[in-house]
Amino acid sequence: MSIYGINTYAYTQSHTAKDCLEQWAARGESAFEVMMYPGHAWPADMDAGARRQFKKFLADADLRITTLNMPNVDINIAAAASQMRTYSLGIVRSIVRLAGDLEVPGVVLGPGKPNPLFPMPAEQMTGHFFAALDVLTPLAEACGTALWVENMPFAFLPKVDDMMAAIERYGDPRLGVVYDIANAYFVKEDFGEGLARIGDRLRLVHLSDTPLDVYRHAAVGEGTIDFASVPPLLKSAGYDGPAMLEIISDRPDADIPASIVALDKAGFA
Repeated sequence: MSIYGINTYAYTQSHTAKDCLEQWAARGESAFEVMMYPGHAWPADMDAGARRQFKKFLADADLRITTLNMPNVDINIAAAASQMRTYSLGIVRSIVRLAGDLEVPGVVLGPGKPNPLFPMPAEQMTGHFFAALDVLTPLAEACGTALWVENMPFAFLPKVDDMMAAIERYGDPRLGVVYDIANAYFVKEDFGEGLARIGDRLRLVHLSDTPLDVYRHAAVGEGTIDFASVPPLLKSAGYDGPAMLEIISDRPDADIPASIVALDKAGFA
């Protein structure tokens, strides 16, 4: 079994999720993170019958979806406007229910985005984040899935220490964490310190490359991350899940395999 998982971000505008998974299954991959995107995989477009058919497809092909993920472009659970928070919660609730129907273990959640020019006070955004968790966490449990909060440079809690402080303050042991290496690198966070801070809430690791001057999720080698430093840190953290490749590229059929080769050389194999 491959140690890698494939995130479908780069295929959201060109393939359905099923077509994408079939393509990578033919290459021997079996673990995936499916992005929520209209035309690719979108809860409102999948009725009960479509969900049953997709679940059967996964079982027949011996494929597993580790997480459902939202690109976080159109939603903001910590927005200033209550209407946007309500809209965003509705979208995430529908993703949580889809995860439950497909027996997907986790739903990736962003804490919310600040206005870059005049951000709302962090305490106020934290309150909105907690209010969203009040709705989403019990729903996830009822659906048989869980919320996994991700470190994101554009979120109001961009660094792991601040994100973990909020999660610990909220105090719900059901919340997991996705650690994105490129996101951590872009905010100049030490990987070892970040992983240690997350502790036993770590559920998934995202891998992609980025320089420090432009935020990217590029193929490995197109940025400046020292990936050879990562495997021993993951081992120390006790992480044994898939290395999820979240590579956003206009040539993913070539860039993802090339990234796997580079990661193998860096010690992930």
